[in-house]
Amino acid sequence: MAAVYAQPAAANYFTAPAHAAPKQRGYRVCDHCGAVEQPHLAKFRLCGGCMTTQYCSPDCQKAHWSRHKAICQHTASQISSAKQPGPGMMDEGLVKNLRKFVSAHASLLGWAGFQALQLKRVPSNIRQNALLVELSYRPSSPDSLRRFAIKSTHIVPRTYVTDNDPLVGADIHRREDRCRKSGGIGCAVILIQCGEISQVMPVEVDSPSRISWDTRDDWCDVLRHFVDSGRTDFKPISTTSRGIVYG
Repeated sequence: MAAVYAQPAAANYFTAPAHAAPKQRGYRVCDHCGAVEQPHLAKFRLCGGCMTTQYCSPDCQKAHWSRHKAICQHTASQISSAKQPGPGMMDEGLVKNLRKFVSAHASLLGWAGFQALQLKRVPSNIRQNALLVELSYRPSSPDSLRRFAIKSTHIVPRTYVTDNDPLVGADIHRREDRCRKSGGIGCAVILIQCGEISQVMPVEVDSPSRISWDTRDDWCDVLRHFVDSGRTDFKPISTTSRGIVYG
């Protein structure tokens, strides 16, 4: 029997919220200084090589390059290989659009990973499991935000990601150590895959006691709803001592 909720999973599930949402810690952390993005002040910049690592400023990006270089070049090499002609040639637009999709839906994917792994109920799941999101691709869609659809979702062992690519695994462990030193529980792993192309999205998660997101079992339906409608303005509902807040 499906769970019944008094509130939808997001304040703007049916309509856009009337006010800006406060920022929950859980994604978009500067990879050098650990600052959390505050979109109303300034948006973080993505590394142009790997298109996955964020920085709060050019100075942080420059200072971090010596440590980031290996994983950056590794990721960029994978992207380049996917574009090479041959029997297994992939659509170059797919590679580009997948990275845009992950960036545009970062808030939604981070929330879905938190819910799918049940981190509020069982925080230790962050060390055992990962969320795999499989996508289907519709290159002919005139709307770039609707070129992907959710094909399926799976909870997989985290080693499915970390053991298949040791360099990516080492980068995840580095982020995890940093997160725990700052009071978080670790790094949730989300793997977004479309055919043979995939992107790993590490999400540094604060202590569940400090994250007020409501626990939801309908996260997959919510994920489909926002992806299928091409909306990138997901604002999760949180129940706090002050009442309901959005974000």
